[in-house]
Amino acid sequence: MGALPEYYFRVRENGAAVFRVDTENRQGRIEMDQIATVNIRNGEIKPNGTRALSEDDLARIKVWMAERTALLAQRDIDDIHRAVDYLNLTTQWAQSRASDDQLNDVTDTLLLAMHDLRSVLVRKKADRLMQERTAE
Repeated sequence: MGALPEYYFRVRENGAAVFRVDTENRQGRIEMDQIATVNIRNGEIKPNGTRALSEDDLARIKVWMAERTALLAQRDIDDIHRAVDYLNLTTQWAQSRASDDQLNDVTDTLLLAMHDLRSVLVRKKADRLMQERTAE
């Protein structure tokens, strides 16, 4: 087994609980001491209890937060690309394999969701075009 990292980040909904990993104890066990909680949405880093975080602690936490934010952004765009694929697969299914009962079951929901999505996309595109014209 390779060397363990000095810090462990237990991912939570909006960030993580941060632990310092210790294997240098007499028993040779892995010990994890929670040193902070972080919120990547608002950038908050809260030391655990009365603990004071070192500059190294803060630097490592900030690097993790930046990496995590980038990873989540990449996952978001990957999900959207998959959604486009699902829309195409749904179109093929509706055209070639769906029964009338199946179509009756999903048509209204799909139409409303697609209408909502189209409205948002059109509005956002119009906003971007207006901003580009204003910037020129």
